[in-house]
Amino acid sequence: MAGNTVTRADLCEAVYQKVGLSRTESSELVEMVLHEISSCLERGETVKLSSFGSFVVRSKGERIGRNPKTGKEVPISPRRVMVFKPSNILKAQINGENVDGVTDD
Repeated sequence: MAGNTVTRADLCEAVYQKVGLSRTESSELVEMVLHEISSCLERGETVKLSSFGSFVVRSKGERIGRNPKTGKEVPISPRRVMVFKPSNILKAQINGENVDGVTDD
């Protein structure tokens, strides 16, 4: 299934199909969850979803970068970046393994 992208609309539809809320309620629920995650990350908090992974905000200091076309050094300003660290359970699922490390053949 490589190359497919899951959109907000797809998430809303999945909630609608599996939970039994109306399409409007499903959409509102997905939006509320995404907004809460975004708000926590904005405040610099780590969002940990058990059996899924963690969204972590890291601060990067100022550093010197290089323009690849000209080779000229340019300063890169300090900024915050978000990284996702998948749980071991999610990693195992992605690799077709059971949680105990045995592959599903």
